[in-house]
Amino acid sequence: MSQTFDIALKTGATVRVQPISEHTFRIRLRPDHLFEEPALIRYNILKNDWPETNIQQEENDQNTTLVTTQTRLLVNKNNGQITFQKASGETLLTQTAPPVSDPQRGFRAEFALAPETKLYGLGDETRETIQKRGRITTMWVKNVSCYVPIPILLSTSGWAILANTTHKHYFDLGHKKTDRLAFGGRTGELDYYLIAGEDLPTQIDRYTAIAGKPHLLPLYGYGLTFVCNQQANAREMIDDGLNLRRENIPCDLIGLEPGWMATRYDYTTEKKWHPERFFIPPWSPQGPGNFFNALDRMGFKMSLWLCCDYDLSYEEERRAGQQIDTRSGPDDVHPDDFEQDQNFGHGPIYQDKQTKPDEAWFEHLKKFVDQGASAFKMDGALQVNEHPDRLYGNGMTDAEMHNLYPTLLNKQMSLGFKEHTQQRAMIYSSGGYLGIQQFAATWAGDTGGGPKPLVSILNHGLSGHTNASCDMDVFTPEGIHFGFFMPWSQVCSWAYWRHPWLLGDHLSNIFKFYARLRYRLLPYIYAMAHQATRTGLPIMRAMSLSFPDDPKSDELINQYMFGDAFLTGAFIDQIHLPEGRWINYWTGEVHTGPKDLPCDTPENRGGPLFIRAGAIIPHWPDMQYVGQKPTDILDLHVYPHQDSSFTLFEDDGLSYEYQEGAMATTDIGCSASQNNITLVVGSRMGTYQDMPINRSYNLYIYTPQIPQSLTIDDHPLNTEEWFYDETLGATRLSVTEASGRSVTVALDL
Repeated sequence: MSQTFDIALKTGATVRVQPISEHTFRIRLRPDHLFEEPALIRYNILKNDWPETNIQQEENDQNTTLVTTQTRLLVNKNNGQITFQKASGETLLTQTAPPVSDPQRGFRAEFALAPETKLYGLGDETRETIQKRGRITTMWVKNVSCYVPIPILLSTSGWAILANTTHKHYFDLGHKKTDRLAFGGRTGELDYYLIAGEDLPTQIDRYTAIAGKPHLLPLYGYGLTFVCNQQANAREMIDDGLNLRRENIPCDLIGLEPGWMATRYDYTTEKKWHPERFFIPPWSPQGPGNFFNALDRMGFKMSLWLCCDYDLSYEEERRAGQQIDTRSGPDDVHPDDFEQDQNFGHGPIYQDKQTKPDEAWFEHLKKFVDQGASAFKMDGALQVNEHPDRLYGNGMTDAEMHNLYPTLLNKQMSLGFKEHTQQRAMIYSSGGYLGIQQFAATWAGDTGGGPKPLVSILNHGLSGHTNASCDMDVFTPEGIHFGFFMPWSQVCSWAYWRHPWLLGDHLSNIFKFYARLRYRLLPYIYAMAHQATRTGLPIMRAMSLSFPDDPKSDELINQYMFGDAFLTGAFIDQIHLPEGRWINYWTGEVHTGPKDLPCDTPENRGGPLFIRAGAIIPHWPDMQYVGQKPTDILDLHVYPHQDSSFTLFEDDGLSYEYQEGAMATTDIGCSASQNNITLVVGSRMGTYQDMPINRSYNLYIYTPQIPQSLTIDDHPLNTEEWFYDETLGATRLSVTEASGRSVTVALDL
């Protein structure tokens, strides 16, 4: 456990510093020395079991200085002001006023902002911009306008700040004073982390080491989710599945809205299937002849809509090893204690009416999981509402629980599913807060599938949360294009008819094309998801994250990198190509950036799409759902340019065994010069259950002309063993992996 340093100030207050690594310090302030761990620590949202860091402590009349190999933290013993430096002594960040932390006054910290510093992060607090300097914003979960605020602030000046609080608070990002950054709140204590990192990806990596790396969804979660019309019954749900299969539209997950329950919008633990619309014979509650068994045989997983207002604090206290008094439970409800839930049109909601203090929320959902529910959609209703008259079982009021509640809900859903099934959860929620990325995917709530949700997803990526999405707009080619180039894709019919086969020939064909393309790209998307679980680097990356030196990046909020290889734009007439070589995916034309191009998008496509030169992109065979066909043969599309590489990550797609090493990686590298191309395909390293025994690759190596000769491992190929596809501009051949060694393909141009 890392050590702590208590620094007594002349004011009588205490600054507590916890060096958690060579580059990160946790800093707290109280008017006394009675520090208690806040909820995010107690409930295991933020990591706190850090190894001891090698620290040197220096003292003089003015400062206590803590020194690591990478950073220095100076604490003024008179007033508690902080200076954060590199080990060289270069100042990264310094406070410009004494910090405040007092139960009667709340908390506040203020820092100097250098003129050139740009700021990013803070989650879903705005859908207008990704560069946040000049804004003032409140960190408070709100329906529609701020579903998922995340109090992490990244900078281009080598530092990041993470606020460790669930109380309502603000960030002033140079708004009131252009050269000042401040954050604070009227309740709560000052508790934050200072993180040193030379660039945004490094800061995200180090921040998510504290707040948790993104959850790896089950592999099918990166396919397509289709949510039925809210009035659908069991037969209509099956018909939707049949139509998806008959139309050859790949899809893995079919979801039901609140009409699946006997009592619509039932958020108690007594919920049941609707007895007529979703009839289940009492003598055969789990099949094999029920509708969910039919879905399973067609290759579909089932998702159920949920709404929750349960007091989750009892279970959190149990998980934290505490037994708490249940006096605030449902037996003590006074008839005058209620809140009016105006946002969603319900009647009075009495405090804790449905909570069973001794029963975890997930307990009553196990029966639905046993019947085939593989995913749950957590509606924003109630979890994002304010409950000003509520006292939770852990003694907290809404002031402290409101922001925390959505993260606890998704944590308990994710862990409950894991503990019951030993499989990864596909929990998707509109609400969230700090730490949400560990447990759930999110979608942008009731805000459609246009440009504003796009900015929301980019801001999530800049806040360490990768599995974000929105309701696809299927009524425009642009909406379909964007909808399939998101971290995960969903169509939500809700009260409408967004079924692909009802869109008319033009849109239906566009939808089919993109759905099939996404499924072919699943090994690439899954590799990017694995990368996110290791580094926090999102699948969908703002241009400022990928190209920080391009002066246009901050304004390019309608284009983004989709993983390492794809540059895509949405809802724009012009795209900006950063420095480097780019291949138009639709036409094959090669461009050199930086430059701006008009979007010459084909009529049957929905937006610009470019490949970064050097990309190596694996493709699956066409399939209707994950696991339908073996993946022992992959297509490998290679766009040679200088030196490039790609790592293919594979596992069983369902369990957590990959965390114990049950997975395989394949390193692939390409080196290109004017006259030669060398492609090296490594052997798979590692194993997992049901891994293909043998692996072959159909290679598509995009070359400007027909090669003069080819060799595999220095053995020349005759002209019958490869050919040049003039339509694609690609040299095509097949190779088989070699056990324990790499395979080298060389082309002389």
